[in-house]
Amino acid sequence: MKLGELASRLGAELRGSPDLEITGVKGIEEAGPSEVTFVANPKYAGLARKTSAAAVLVEPEFPEIEAATLRLRNPYHAFSRALGMFYQPPAYAPGIHPTAVVDATAEIGQGAHIGAYVVIGPNVKLGPGATLLPHVVLYPGVKAGQNFFAHAHAVVREHCELGDDITLENGAIVGADGFGFSKNEKGQWVKIPQSGPVRLGDRVDVQANACVDRATVGSTEIGEGSKIDNLVQVGHGSRVGRNTLICAQTGLAGSSVIGDNVILAGQTGIAGHCTVGDGVILTAQSAVSHDIPAGKMISGSPGFDNRVWLRAVTIFQRLPELLKRIDRLEKRVSATVEGPDAKQSGAEQ
Repeated sequence: MKLGELASRLGAELRGSPDLEITGVKGIEEAGPSEVTFVANPKYAGLARKTSAAAVLVEPEFPEIEAATLRLRNPYHAFSRALGMFYQPPAYAPGIHPTAVVDATAEIGQGAHIGAYVVIGPNVKLGPGATLLPHVVLYPGVKAGQNFFAHAHAVVREHCELGDDITLENGAIVGADGFGFSKNEKGQWVKIPQSGPVRLGDRVDVQANACVDRATVGSTEIGEGSKIDNLVQVGHGSRVGRNTLICAQTGLAGSSVIGDNVILAGQTGIAGHCTVGDGVILTAQSAVSHDIPAGKMISGSPGFDNRVWLRAVTIFQRLPELLKRIDRLEKRVSATVEGPDAKQSGAEQ
């Protein structure tokens, strides 16, 4: 593809030769003379001046550099779009593999690819364009909209409802039983039936080996456009808003309520029945056991305001030094108190 065509398709202002031949897209340190890269973080701006790339996707105000530039407001998203123009994932032809088990009552939309050893239970309904790769299992009563894509070994449990353009990565589990038990009169834990389904809005991605548990009653809900990373646990009866990111190894206890446009960074934790407001950011390894108002940035465990946490961490690192200073001050004060007056008093006695 010519650089001029790429700029046109991305809607970018091109400064450089439109006739450069572009063969791919790479990171700024790996890109070669026929490849495009990007700068979205200011700390990489210096690398743009030394890159071997044919062209760099940058913001409109970015200074001139030796390489050609494609200038537009969101270079990171443009980089993602450019990747899609050059990388073509495997294509899966419509059809049902002979080893797949599809119940006679299941409704399969047009153009579906049903891979080897897939199991589709009774009364399942799939919209057009579904792709189910080997060993995917859909329990009875599952409903999924158009363009449902399930990678190998993904599982959707009974009566769960999935919107359009849902992607489940390898080993994702939607609708496993929530962790609910009650004690009987003998002090034994007895399983509470988990009767409520999971509902995923449109354009939700659930990454590898993540679990979204079904509800005891009601439903567990993930809002449209939200993304759930690898090894995330969403507890039963939780509600996650729209366009929220839940990063790797995060855990939401049962009945958590997460707002729209929230970012839960890696290894964060939410205690049960807590509400996290719209636009909240929890930095990595933070944990909260209380409601968080909208727009806050929270750090630490237990979590509190990020700005206070940054100051606290700085002080914590200085504690050995501060302890020595306090010890020296105590000795100085003690020497002053027990100084000449104390000696004179002793002599008089």
